[in-house]
Amino acid sequence: MSAITVRRLPEGVKQRLRLRAAANGRSMEAEARCILVDALHADRRVDLDWVDGLMAVGAELGGVELPEVPDDPADAARFDGP
Repeated sequence: MSAITVRRLPEGVKQRLRLRAAANGRSMEAEARCILVDALHADRRVDLDWVDGLMAVGAELGGVELPEVPDDPADAARFDGP
């Protein structure tokens, strides 16, 4: 299992983590681990019904023609000066 270090955590967040850990009978580390695991396993479905509605309105009004924009590759970054 990997380890991470979280630097510059606001004091208020640290205090809330301490209280939440105590309320759940866990260490701060275990509570932070639980929060991360739960957040990253959560179903991230987003309601995009408004997109269908917007597309329907656009279709009723005749649609939209967008110009084709050429996609030229970017120049490579230079780190040796100007």
